[in-house]
Amino acid sequence: MKYVSTRGQAPSLDFEQVLMAGLARDGGLYMPESWPVLSPDEIAGLAGKSYVEAAVTVIQPFVAGSIEPAELREIVTSAYSRFAHPAVAPLVQLDANLWLLELFHGPTLAFKDLAMQLLGLLMDRSLRRAGTRATIVAATSGDTGAAAVEAFKGREAIDLFVLFPDGRISAAQRRQMTTSGAPNVHPLSVTGTFDDCQNIVKALFNDHAFRDAYHLSAVNSINWARIMAQTVYYFTAAVALGAPHRKVSFSVPTGNFGDIFAGFVALRMGLPVERLIIATNSNDILTRTMATGRYEPRPVVATASPSMDIQLSSNFERLLFEAAGRDAARVRAMMSGFAETGSFALEPGERAGIGGVFAAARADEAETSATIAALDKASQYLADPHTAVGLTAAAKLNDNPSVPMIVLSTAHPAKFPDAIQAATGRLPAIPARLEAALAGREAFSTLAADPSAVRAFIAERSSVNAAAAS
Repeated sequence: MKYVSTRGQAPSLDFEQVLMAGLARDGGLYMPESWPVLSPDEIAGLAGKSYVEAAVTVIQPFVAGSIEPAELREIVTSAYSRFAHPAVAPLVQLDANLWLLELFHGPTLAFKDLAMQLLGLLMDRSLRRAGTRATIVAATSGDTGAAAVEAFKGREAIDLFVLFPDGRISAAQRRQMTTSGAPNVHPLSVTGTFDDCQNIVKALFNDHAFRDAYHLSAVNSINWARIMAQTVYYFTAAVALGAPHRKVSFSVPTGNFGDIFAGFVALRMGLPVERLIIATNSNDILTRTMATGRYEPRPVVATASPSMDIQLSSNFERLLFEAAGRDAARVRAMMSGFAETGSFALEPGERAGIGGVFAAARADEAETSATIAALDKASQYLADPHTAVGLTAAAKLNDNPSVPMIVLSTAHPAKFPDAIQAATGRLPAIPARLEAALAGREAFSTLAADPSAVRAFIAERSSVNAAAAS
C-alpha cells in the first residue's frame, strides 16, 4: 500500500514511512493511493469475531508490505489488552433504533485510546527496527494529549511534547496529561486556543530543518494511522446491527473531523452507511460549511464539550481531496486561498458530493445540557457533553426510523463532572483508572502561543538533539 499527499507535491510513501512522517512535507495529509474494499461476505464474516480479529481484517490492507498479518495480530492484541470491556467498543441500546457506541473503555476513558494505544506500539516498533529516536509533538483539545501520554510514557526512544490550550480543557483532562511523572513527557500549557496549538504544530512540521534535526513525528489525527485504527469500530458496530444486509447511520461529535472521516473510510471500504451526521457544538464551522458551502472560521467559543472547541478542522482536507476527485491542484488552490483570505468556497459538485453522504447539526450549550438531563431522567444513563452533542444532532436529523442510528459516545462522563452535575444535579462515579490522575502531582510548563517559544523549548529538552550531539 502506497500513500499520497492531498496536495500532490510530496513523494508517495509506504505505511511505515507515513506512520513516522505524520504531516506530508508539502503541508498536505497522507491518504491511501487507492481504497481497499471488503466484499459483502468479508464484512458479514466479521460477525461474532473479537474486536482484535475484526481490527486485523480491517487494518491489514492499509499496512500491506510493511507488517505481516501474524505480527499485526500480536500488535493489535497488545493494544487492546488494557481495555476494561471485553468487547472493547460495546453498543448500548437507548431506544428502538437508537444506540450508543461506547468508545471510552480504554486507559484514559476516551475514544482516542482506540487509536493511540495501537499507534504507540506501531511507532515503537518502527523506531526499534531503525535504531533511531523521535520527538513527538501533539496538539490537543483535551483527550488526545491524555491518550498520547498514556501510550508513550516511559518509551526510551521517544520524547513527547503535548500542547494544550490553557484553561480550556477540563481539570480531569489536564491532570491525565500532567501527572504521569514520566521524564520523556512534556506537557505544555499554551496561552491560546486549540487552533493556536494546532497551528504551532503545523508550523514546526513545515520548518523542514527543525523537523529533520529533531526527527519530528505526529500523533494527532493528521497521522493516517489514527484514522485507520478508528475505522475498525464503524465496522464492528454496523455488523452487530445487521450489516452488510442493512444500512446504518452514525452521529459523530467532532471538531477536527478525524473520527467522522474514519466513518467515511469505512464507507469507501464497502460498509453500507446511510448517513454520517457531523455533530458540532457552538463552534459550528462544519455545520455552517455544510449549510452554505463556505469554510470560514469564527473565534473559538469555550463550551462544556472542550474537545470540540475547534474552528480549524484539519482532517476536512482529506474529505476535500475526495470531493474534488483527488485533484491535488484543486486542494492546493483551496488551501492557498484559505491562507490568504481566511476562507474558501466549495464548488457545486464538491458540495453535492459531500452532501450525498454527510449531514450536519449544531447543539448549543442549553441543548447539550438538556439532552444530558433528559437521558438521565429516562434511563439513568449519564452521557458526557460530547456524546450529548451527538445525541442532539441525531435527534434533529434522524428522519428514517427504519435505519439504526449509532451515536458515538466519545468520553466517560467522569471526565466532565461539572457539566454532568449542572445538568443532572449529581456527580458521575469516578473509575479507579481516573482516580490516580486526579490525585497525582501536576508538572507542566506554560508558554505563549508562539512557534518560536515552543521550538526553543523542544530544542532544549529533546533527547534526539542530545543523542545527535554526542
